[in-house]
Amino acid sequence: MQVFYQPETPQLLSLTEEESKHCARVLRHRAGDTIWVTNGRNQLFECQLKDANPTRCSFTIISEKEQAARPYSIHLAIAPTKNTDRLEWMLEKCVELGIDQVSLLLCQHSERVKINPDRLYKKAVSAMKQSLNFQMPRIHEPVGYRAFIDSLADENIHKFIAYVDEEPRSHLMQAAGSHHDYCILIGPEGDFSNEEISVALEHDLKPVSLGPSRLRTETAGLAACHILNLINQVPAPDKTDTSGC
Repeated sequence: MQVFYQPETPQLLSLTEEESKHCARVLRHRAGDTIWVTNGRNQLFECQLKDANPTRCSFTIISEKEQAARPYSIHLAIAPTKNTDRLEWMLEKCVELGIDQVSLLLCQHSERVKINPDRLYKKAVSAMKQSLNFQMPRIHEPVGYRAFIDSLADENIHKFIAYVDEEPRSHLMQAAGSHHDYCILIGPEGDFSNEEISVALEHDLKPVSLGPSRLRTETAGLAACHILNLINQVPAPDKTDTSGC
């Protein structure tokens, strides 16, 4: 299924110029063809092309499908990687798995402070359409670490921070629990500073482990996203089932 993205559907019944060009010139759709359009808010529209103009394809809506919203949300706050390709790769995979918000943290050990938000947005749109996961995440502008921590003060969510440490900590799989709203912080290549860790703990963020391996920043972000999705999708074992006894 080829899906087009128009965030203002159903109020606006035409594709963006970029999507119109892809629809008319690359895929060679013509007036009367059936296309699928999502607004990135868990809605998918079956549409009929009225005008296959490569600068502005217009359409009418035939039917609408509602994709069930997840009963939990994931906010990944992560320091941008030095190599932006790695950050883009991680974002793409997180969108495929399911993620609601991504914040870019500027930490004491951050090696990159400038990010091209347009590239990240395009990567997210492409991944959303490819995965048929019709929820477009919010991608926030880079923000200072302390300002972000302060912004969590009034949030009624489960808050975690993952960092390299020899002290034993609960694994995210056990600490998170299912059907909650989550926010997890992942540090830069040089990890969070001791001061940043102290600030997080003072603001009631729970330190967690992502496993025994020391992970790259982008791998840690993807692992956290996968774990939080997994614990909400795997049915809990039926403790009353004694068939195996």
